[in-house]
Amino acid sequence: MSKISFMTEDGLNKIKKEIDQLVNVERPAISQQIADARDKGDLSENAEYHAAKEAQGMLELRISKLQDHLINYRIIDESQIDTSKVQILNRVKIKNTSSKAVMEYHIVPESEADLKAGKMSISTPISQGLLGKKVGDVVSVKVPSGEIGFEILAISI
Repeated sequence: MSKISFMTEDGLNKIKKEIDQLVNVERPAISQQIADARDKGDLSENAEYHAAKEAQGMLELRISKLQDHLINYRIIDESQIDTSKVQILNRVKIKNTSSKAVMEYHIVPESEADLKAGKMSISTPISQGLLGKKVGDVVSVKVPSGEIGFEILAISI
């Protein structure tokens, strides 16, 4: 049994769009590749056929995983997000206490994480260390390279 996943409306729409692309564009294309390879004769020595069948298996696995993810999701109501303490969907501005570097991250569900876009997964050590803390709090976060201190400068939506 899969665990329940949380996501935003945007994350849900992104997954639905990907499933639509896989089912309505890529699945027919792979079926056509298999048919074309089958028409070339002996299947036991047909590398194109075997490659297309493998691609089809990978595609079906991806579709299945995405559909399973949709079955077990819950939408997070952004209007209910509190900014008095750090929680999922908050934007958090933090300062590294040793390097004085200031960073801002949007704490999101795992499925929507993208550090290049400033979206940090709720399951990262930094996010876990910040959860429940308030503006002005200084926290020590245990990361693989040691411990890092952060001061919470701002919390917003």
